[in-house]
Amino acid sequence: MSRHAVVTGAGSGIGHRVAVRFAGLGYQVTLVDINPALLSTAVQDCREAGADAARAVIADLGSPDGPENMITEAWSAAPVDVLVNSAGIYPATPFLSLDARSWDAVLNLNTRAPLLATVALAQRVVESQTANEPSRGASIVNISSGAALRARPGAAPYSTSKAALEMATKASALELGQYGIRVNAVAPGFVTVNSSTNPVTEEYAAAVSGNPLGRRGEPDDIARAVVWLAGDEAEWITGETLRVDGGSSTGAMNLPLHWAPQAGGEAGIGNS
Repeated sequence: MSRHAVVTGAGSGIGHRVAVRFAGLGYQVTLVDINPALLSTAVQDCREAGADAARAVIADLGSPDGPENMITEAWSAAPVDVLVNSAGIYPATPFLSLDARSWDAVLNLNTRAPLLATVALAQRVVESQTANEPSRGASIVNISSGAALRARPGAAPYSTSKAALEMATKASALELGQYGIRVNAVAPGFVTVNSSTNPVTEEYAAAVSGNPLGRRGEPDDIARAVVWLAGDEAEWITGETLRVDGGSSTGAMNLPLHWAPQAGGEAGIGNS
C-alpha cells in the first residue's frame, strides 16, 4: 500500500510543488488549502504526476478546529505517513500599526496550525500503535523561513511566527521521537512563487534574494529538500531545521570590504 502524504498550502507555491513531487514518487496525496480553485488545479497536477488517489480538503487552518478537522478527514481516507505544514501568510504590517487581530491572524496560521496538526496526527499514530501496528511512525516537515533568524521591517508577526515554529519543531521532536515520529523543518530563502496571497514587490525581492549561489530559489528547490527530509534517507534526523537558501544565511552579501586594499602587498595584511 502506498504511503499517504498530507500537504497544507498545496494550492500554490511551495506546497503545490511539494504535493506534485510526492505524487510523482507514488504517494497517495491529500492536498489542503483554503482556495478551492487553486486546490482543484493542484489536484489535477498531482494526478497527472501519477497520484490517482490525489484528493482535496478545503480547510481554514487558522481557525481553532481547522487542523484537527483536516487530520480527521485525511486519516479517514488512509493513515497518514507524512505531514507537510506549508500553509502560511506574510502580510506587511508596520510595527506601529500592529494590533491583536493582525498579530493573531499570522500566529494562528503560521505557528498554531502546524502545532495542532502535529498533535492531531501524533495522537492517531500513537493510537494505531497500541492497536495492531506497533511499528507505525510518521514524518512531519514544517516550512519555516529565513525570517526566523532575521527580523525585517513590517514582518514582526511573521518573523516571530517562524522563530516560534522552529522551537515548536524541536519541542515536538523531543517528545514524539519515542513513538517513531520525526519532526523537522525546512527554512527557505527567497523563493519566487508569484503568490496572490503573499505578494511582494520587486524591490523587496531584490533586497532579500542575494546569496552566494547567485540566484533566487524556485519552489522545486524546496520541494526536493522536503521530500528528502520526510523520507527514509533522513530516518535518523529529527528536531532539525534545514536551511535551503542558496547560502544567504551564511552571512551578509551586500557589505563592502571593511579594509582598504594596500598597494604592493596582500590586501588587508599589514607589514610586521
